[in-house]
Amino acid sequence: MRLLTCSTVVLAVLSSGWFTLSSGAVDRFGDIEITPLIHASVQIAHAGKVIQVDPWSQGDLTGAKPADLILVTDDPGHHLDVKAIAALRKPGAPVVIPANGRTKVPDGIVLKNGEAREVAGVRVEAVAAYDITPGEPFHPKGEANGYVITLGGTRLYFAGVTECVPEVRALKHIAVAFFPMNVPLKRMEPAGAIECITEFKPKVVYPYHYDQDWVARVGRDGVRTEPTTRGLQELESGLGAAGIEVRRANWYPK
Repeated sequence: MRLLTCSTVVLAVLSSGWFTLSSGAVDRFGDIEITPLIHASVQIAHAGKVIQVDPWSQGDLTGAKPADLILVTDDPGHHLDVKAIAALRKPGAPVVIPANGRTKVPDGIVLKNGEAREVAGVRVEAVAAYDITPGEPFHPKGEANGYVITLGGTRLYFAGVTECVPEVRALKHIAVAFFPMNVPLKRMEPAGAIECITEFKPKVVYPYHYDQDWVARVGRDGVRTEPTTRGLQELESGLGAAGIEVRRANWYPK
């Protein structure tokens, strides 16, 4: 059982005996603060700097910190939300986007797949994020980014939405990974996620972006249903056998 020492962490016991991090509570990896917010939205804080990844206004942003840097993985509203960006962006703070976000964030810094640069004092690497299984919704190669950021020598990977493509398998020295599961059309079922993650072997994995039905319902009529937990136990067991720690969070708050 993993023990968390941060006093702001709130844990709930699952029927399986595992713990889940409450939405908006703070977890830690070394000196990095990690705050899961909603679906694919994560707040990272390190050495006085705040990074918001895919901020979404359907989450509770009242406790979120103003961002020195914002990273956006794709252009749908639950990834690129101009309302959330405006609420959390410090004056002049850079917003890193894929090219498909230009119309919504005209002053965004576009990174193409495979590009890397220092932004707001943080090294940001854009990792290809795309589908290879046909069918809608389809994410073609070159349109979206995952990101690797380096903070104090620690590498964190935010996958966004992707299948297990060669660019993901090739990742090296990842300490913490935020990885999608159960995306539509069975593109990243638990067995596939386990096989993919063990390929690049991070130390810690947060499964996220795993309930598209919940997201679609919120976007359509505002109703927040009970989120699925399908595959989470399987993921934990499979990755645990490979020596990879899985940390659950409540990505779908009521």
